Amino acid sequence: MHPSQRLEALLASGKDSALLRFGLGMHYLKAGDAARAAEHLKSAVAQDPRYSAAWKLLGRALESVGDAQGAMQAYRTGIAAAEERGDKQVAREMAVFLKRLERAAPGAS
Repeated sequence: MHPSQRLEALLASGKDSALLRFGLGMHYLKAGDAARAAEHLKSAVAQDPRYSAAWKLLGRALESVGDAQGAMQAYRTGIAAAEERGDKQVAREMAVFLKRLERAAPGAS
């Protein structure tokens, strides 16, 4: 059984959690299904708004589906969450991704 199938089975059995949704999002993003990844990652951050790694992955998934505005918002929220948690490396990474998107979309805020 593929890892995402095991995770989907856990989800179907009612064992929903931010960590499970993060795992599903990571697997779907690696598999090239960024839209499905984004849905799971949105659920992860809804369940745990301080989950900075999920915000970072959500930003990457939204970038992959062409939602630059959504990605920038995910990165901004994720940076705040990371700073609140003391996740300095994750905050720095998202700041780099955010700056790159802002340069590509002048006037975006």
